[in-house]
Amino acid sequence: MLIALLAEGAAHGHTPDDAPPAFPPFETWHMPGQLFWLAILFTTLYLAMSRWILPKLSDTLEKRSDRIASDLDQAARLNDQATEAQQALELRVAQARNKARETSEKASEKMEAEMAAETSRVDADIAKKLEAADARIATLRSNAMANVEQIAIDTAEAMTARFGLKASAGDLKSAVTAAMEKK
Repeated sequence: MLIALLAEGAAHGHTPDDAPPAFPPFETWHMPGQLFWLAILFTTLYLAMSRWILPKLSDTLEKRSDRIASDLDQAARLNDQATEAQQALELRVAQARNKARETSEKASEKMEAEMAAETSRVDADIAKKLEAADARIATLRSNAMANVEQIAIDTAEAMTARFGLKASAGDLKSAVTAAMEKK
């Protein structure tokens, strides 16, 4: 690269001992024009920013902040409504559970009362049937005992006759009665 610069300088009549020319924007005779255009461009840019761009930007930012604030207010209001609705729902569920428990208890009490009434009715029927059965059994027993006594008398008569003995019916009856009373 250095060789290219030396070759270019020799072509323009510069020798290596001569200093290369200064960069044109840094030459002092260009400074007043540059400062003039800098002031004009800066002023134009400042006026454009302050008159048109910054007001639109600040309006947009303000609208966005207002919208965000209104959305946050609405969200808080909806959250409060949801909380109230949840509390109302929990209250209704608790009331429904209490009502269901009361209904269940009433139904249980009613069923217990019905079962007690039915049980007492069945017990009364069974008691009547048992009394009737006891009476029938007592009748059958007394009939059977009467028959047993007669059967015992007949058996004793048959046995005595078999052995060749003769006993009167009164004697046999008194002997059987005495034997039955001992038991």
